[in-house]
Amino acid sequence: MGMVRRYQRRTVPMVGGILLFGRERLTRFPDAYLQVGRFAGTVHADYAQPGAPIRVAVFDDRVAVENPGVLLPGLAIEDLREGVSRVRNRVMARVFHELGLIEQWGTGVQRMVESCLAAGLPEPEFAELGFRFRVTIRTDRSAEPVLDRVDDRIVTYLWTEGGRATGEIAEHVGLSTRSVQHRLASLAERGMVVAVGSGPRDPAPRAFWGLRRRHVRDAPES
Repeated sequence: MGMVRRYQRRTVPMVGGILLFGRERLTRFPDAYLQVGRFAGTVHADYAQPGAPIRVAVFDDRVAVENPGVLLPGLAIEDLREGVSRVRNRVMARVFHELGLIEQWGTGVQRMVESCLAAGLPEPEFAELGFRFRVTIRTDRSAEPVLDRVDDRIVTYLWTEGGRATGEIAEHVGLSTRSVQHRLASLAERGMVVAVGSGPRDPAPRAFWGLRRRHVRDAPES
């Protein structure tokens, strides 16, 4: 997989091999770690420290992820939105692809934008700051979440019929109960539905669902 090579009659590891499997990788690359901080409020403190690890900063109104290194030469921020991708370390990209963690087609940014819009959030903000690259995701909802066809049917069903048990919702949309449970959990995270207790046909706790509020939408056609 390209993680080692022959050099002066010896087999030596490549950078990607050391980062992925090296026992003492932090000795060679002391900044190869992830730093996460949670900050109260919306004006961040000076959390800069020596070195350049990946940083994840969580604020009341946003999540900011900073990565050491700017975009590769010839690649602009506008290119990212169009799905243009360039691999910085092919060894690590190949391993992550084999593990199913990335797909190597350059769709990550596009899917990130789509996910934010689907949740009613602003598009992510991308910026090069000195020798770092930052992605900022705002958490204040700017629009109503965008629903796919199945989620829209679930919300419409709860709008017209009131609270319903998970099993009834699953039967209405033609999916398994487990699939509908995942969708309801996602809708609940997005503030659109709420578990209101147990129904007579669905004794499990938190299995009876309704709209969190009179969801802002047009009344369904008769």
